Amino acid sequence: MSPPPPYRSWLEADVANDLDKQKMGFYYEAITVHYVVPARVHTYRPDFPLENGIIVETKGRWTSADRKKMGFVMEQNPELDIRMLFALDNKIAAKSKLRYSDWCEKRGIKYAIGNKVPKAWLKEKKKHEYT
Repeated sequence: MSPPPPYRSWLEADVANDLDKQKMGFYYEAITVHYVVPARVHTYRPDFPLENGIIVETKGRWTSADRKKMGFVMEQNPELDIRMLFALDNKIAAKSKLRYSDWCEKRGIKYAIGNKVPKAWLKEKKKHEYT
């Protein structure tokens, strides 16, 4: 069964529903962030730019390509407060001991596990405006 429009996954739909319940304003894929893969310009549309300036990117399955992209995005846009919300703290590969959380901790990226944005993130003061 597909998630309800406009969401691409049930995790995104669950997070949107919870943000509504928490009365936290958000924009679903409403901003575009540019990043460069050497020799090519790409764009990235974050899942949930919150009105307090935090950007929440949700991931159920987090592929090698996804991790590479997020590495470029975060490295090239250090002014953005991008945080990861994983459905589960899976291993990055079947035979790896490294988990999604380990990847984030190694890079100083804030993350959470579950289908709700942590309330502490929602209560943080406004850092950035989206236009």
